[in-house]
Amino acid sequence: MIRKPVSSSNLRSIGYDLKSLTLEIEFHDGSVYQYFDVPESVYNALMSASSHGSFFHRHIKDRFQWAKIR
Repeated sequence: MIRKPVSSSNLRSIGYDLKSLTLEIEFHDGSVYQYFDVPESVYNALMSASSHGSFFHRHIKDRFQWAKIR
């Protein structure tokens, strides 16, 4: 999955696959997580949020099934 770099103190890059509704997030420590069944509207809101990290913690973390892939 292709991720886009973001300006965040916590997140390094974010990718999204519309076909599978999979959100992929790379953190500054190098870990990469995939979140499943994430609506496109949530991805769009994350990408347009003034704070990507805060949006992630409020609206994504612990709300969607996930897997650590790296």
